[in-house]
This record gives sequence, structure tokens and C-alpha cells, in this order.
Amino acid sequence: CPRCMQCDTKFDFITRKHHCRRCGKCFCDKCCSKKVPLPRMCFVDPVRQCVECALVSQKETEFYDKQLKVLMNGATFFVTLGTSDKSELMVCRLSNNQRYLVLDGDSHYEIEIIQISTVQILTEGFTPGGGNTRAIGMILQYKVPGSEEVMQMKFTASEDFSCNKKLSAAWLAAMHKVSK
Repeated sequence: CPRCMQCDTKFDFITRKHHCRRCGKCFCDKCCSKKVPLPRMCFVDPVRQCVECALVSQKETEFYDKQLKVLMNGATFFVTLGTSDKSELMVCRLSNNQRYLVLDGDSHYEIEIIQISTVQILTEGFTPGGGNTRAIGMILQYKVPGSEEVMQMKFTASEDFSCNKKLSAAWLAAMHKVSK
């Protein structure tokens, strides 16, 4: 490639070309100067990436280092199915293969992640002046395998124990980041 694929600068003896280790495109030094670890592609040490790929790699690293661990550890919620008034105390976690949302209590449910259509985080504490909010629950909509029927589950953070409430809030925050 004779020119930078980002800023169109012509490569010559002084302006050298560099390859982004993530996307493989050719860039000048200014457009490909970020060095970010890329463990999913077997680069343990930070490697040269274009600005766009570096941002994706940073978000990916944050997901694998932070959100994924929180989601797999799970948290306790009161779960309400559909429009029912009855809720059940359940532990909600991501399965080890990261394909299912597993809910365990008196009942047991496994929801395939690919079937989830909507994640709405419920918050409280919002003030008109833009004050702080905190996650207190979520509404999850998903398709039942083998049909077009959409089911809904409401998760509400347990008020029983303060540490349990913090864990539930952290789990909801991770779920919110993942769903974006």
C-alpha cells in the first residue's frame, strides 16, 4: 500500500508504513502508534495497533478482566417471571461456557444468551439535576427456543444483606456494560 489507510499520507523513506496487529491495515506512525496487549491473538506484550483497534482491544480487555468474572461469579436476585406477582430468590450467573444465563433457586432456568433480545437496567436515585443513580434490578426479554414467543423476567436486588446488595449492583453494572 502506497499511502496510510487513515490519513492518506504517502509512504516514503522518512514516513514508514506500519501494520496494525489487529486489523492488518497499513498506517503511518501517527495513525498506528498505540501499543496495547492483544492476548486473544497470542500477543502477550503490548503491540502496535491503530487508534480504532486499540480502543476495541482496551474494551475487550476490560470485559475479560472485569465484567466476565463478575457475571460468572453470579449474584442473588428476586426473580419475577412475566406478569406474575410472585418472585423467587435465585442466584443468577453466566455459565462456564458463557452461552447461558443460569438461574438457580427452588426452580432452575437456563436462558441461551443468543435468545436475549432486550436488557433494561432499572435504577433509582435519579434527580432532575443529574444526581447519582444506582442499579436496583433489570428486565430481561428473551425468545423461547422453538417459538416466536417473547418471555420477560424481572430481577430485583435483594435487600437482605448489604454485601449481597453490593454484589448484585456490581453484577447489574457488568450486565449493563456487556449489553451495550
